[in-house]
Amino acid sequence: MKSVYYKKFGKPEDVLIYGEVNTPEPKEGEVLIRLKTSAVNPSDVKKREGSSPKLLQNGMIIPHSDGAGVIEAVGSGVPESRIGERVYVYQAQFGRSLGTAAEYLAISSRRAVNLPDHASFEVGAAVGIPMLTAHRCVFSDGSVKDKILLITGGAGRVGYYAIQWALRGGARVLATASNKEDRQACLDLGVEAVFNHRNNGWGEEISRYLDGEKAERVVDVEFGANLEEVLSCIAVNGYIATYSSTVVSEPSIPFRRMMFMNLTLRMVLVYSLPEEAKDEAIAMTDEVLRTGAFSHRIAEILPLDQCARAHNLVEKGAPRGVVLLSI
Repeated sequence: MKSVYYKKFGKPEDVLIYGEVNTPEPKEGEVLIRLKTSAVNPSDVKKREGSSPKLLQNGMIIPHSDGAGVIEAVGSGVPESRIGERVYVYQAQFGRSLGTAAEYLAISSRRAVNLPDHASFEVGAAVGIPMLTAHRCVFSDGSVKDKILLITGGAGRVGYYAIQWALRGGARVLATASNKEDRQACLDLGVEAVFNHRNNGWGEEISRYLDGEKAERVVDVEFGANLEEVLSCIAVNGYIATYSSTVVSEPSIPFRRMMFMNLTLRMVLVYSLPEEAKDEAIAMTDEVLRTGAFSHRIAEILPLDQCARAHNLVEKGAPRGVVLLSI
């Protein structure tokens, strides 16, 4: 089968290879998927750069955790009725060498989730990890109905879905964005107000806007860089759910200040979530996919053999939305 793979870490144009590899066969409990699309997540880019040094101990990696396609065969223990089913895949390359940047993928039946007929394969590849991450960040500490919820980086891959989950849950939603286009994208979803996180003092600006109230929940894309601003606009007994801290990769926290505010800090990583949390997110995702309730930001669709270009786009942070590969 045609695939993209790498055998060493480095720049995408130096290490990503497009070529033939063996087509996998489904083992017990697995399905074989003929992939149509593969999504490039920031975590995929970081792995290819070398963020997980032991990743190459098996010799070769086919990257990417998210994708979508059609089940063509099943292993023992999986109902044959699944053959022909449209599915999306998440965390395909977690704890495994073979991800979605290929014509075929053999993976646990549990990780191949039914994709409603009217949802495109492009949307299927886009939702996976970002949608599940956003769901966990918004709902992990209970209902958000009538709560003030701040989402930093609201036009980003996770933030964009977090806004929609929060609004669906009945929250009063504020967001941050750094340019006019992203600000408008958040407003178009129904966000009440958007603040520029490039401006010093944006946390105090949010506090003034709320006129004595504070954000009760925060979904944060840059924990270390944003913490001081967040602390100036979060309520006592508030919750911070964060899924990334790239700018300040090893942040320190003002422990006493946060303790006296009785804050809860939750760090979210889809791969290690309890299975019941994943199942809850998947069930709610199924509902919004069936009804077409959510908007999706797809920045660019490239052919599989342009995987290096796709990685460069994501690495530079330029695209507004997900970068996909068409297979």
